[in-house]
Amino acid sequence: MSARPAKGGGRWVMVPPERVHPWIDGFAGRHGPFSATGDERVVRLSAADGALAELHVPFPPMTPPGPPHVSRLVAHAQAERWVGVFLVRLGGYAAGVFNGSTLVGSKVGSRLVQGRTAAGGWSQQRFARRRRNQADKAFDDAVETAVRVLSPYLGELDGVVLGGDRRAVDALRGDRRLEPLLALETEPFLVVPDPKLVVLRDTPASFCAVRVRVVDPPGVSPPG
Repeated sequence: MSARPAKGGGRWVMVPPERVHPWIDGFAGRHGPFSATGDERVVRLSAADGALAELHVPFPPMTPPGPPHVSRLVAHAQAERWVGVFLVRLGGYAAGVFNGSTLVGSKVGSRLVQGRTAAGGWSQQRFARRRRNQADKAFDDAVETAVRVLSPYLGELDGVVLGGDRRAVDALRGDRRLEPLLALETEPFLVVPDPKLVVLRDTPASFCAVRVRVVDPPGVSPPG
């Protein structure tokens, strides 16, 4: 399980679905009895010593919401789902469909996009036009691949997870071919390196995990 600072205080912890209940037991062991509240998107654990854990529901909404909050969240997190994944970086892309953590269909590709140059004048302008054309073709290939791989499963998908580079993904959001897939977009956004097949295969560890924001009691430092 990894941890990183959370905006507004506390830290984010990524908890695998099978570890959610043991993690909550550990939270109680460290901080004492807690009360559980929440809704279809977040379950909040408020401990006797002032500690707080906000467990963000993967693939919301959790239905039905309400008590018993913990057991409902655990069952929801461990449910097997059909998930589409679309990863894009400038010059590289990957699309895949998962049933649980099993990759059942995928395609990975790349297209040359030249790096920037410091040359000036007409040469720089020609280079910039060529680079834009290369990027446009690369993005078009990425969109065609996502549609070809994910669309046949559209009626079965519980969500579509995007990732790669945010600027590259945002550049594609206006493409109407992606509208049915983007309608199923769900968190988290996966910031990943060059989207090779091995990177795609590893994504369930991130999109299946429960994101937990932990705020320690006043005067207590987070673990190092």
